[in-house]
Amino acid sequence: MFFVSVKSSTLKTIAVIAAVAVLATIGGVYAVSKNRSAPVSKLNGIVFKAGTAGERLAFLSQFGWEVDEEPAEVKEIIIPQEFDDVYNQYNIIQKQQNLDLERYKGARVKCWSYNVKNYPGYENSEGVIRANMLIFDGVVIGGDISSTELSGFMHTFDFPQEKVQTTSSAETAA
Repeated sequence: MFFVSVKSSTLKTIAVIAAVAVLATIGGVYAVSKNRSAPVSKLNGIVFKAGTAGERLAFLSQFGWEVDEEPAEVKEIIIPQEFDDVYNQYNIIQKQQNLDLERYKGARVKCWSYNVKNYPGYENSEGVIRANMLIFDGVVIGGDISSTELSGFMHTFDFPQEKVQTTSSAETAA
């Protein structure tokens, strides 16, 4: 037979350390969730609510965008804890529209992408221009308008004031 004896003071120390560890974990989770739990739902007259299909379409229409009612793509992404050059550049676009992904590092968000129907110069180009929205807790925390073309572009949600110069492959070959 094998016996182990442990002093009651050792058991108390282990229990205290375990309790402190549990409380620290709970406090850390609370602090992180509190920091992220209140994304801006309205700023400068723009409503950022996007928890339903109607709210997502209404969000984009505030900028003048006409999009397909059904999303072209919905995916879940995790915003990285450390930003590389690509994310730093993407966050510059977000800051230009009074958004910032810094506070969502490590967060799991949904990316809703819609085909844009009324981008100047691309009105007859189905699926070439996308409106992408990053949504956390039913609120837009980031996103862009971008082209799916190889030599495409990306910018804020703002509707462009001028027609974008487009070059088709036939024009390039000529």
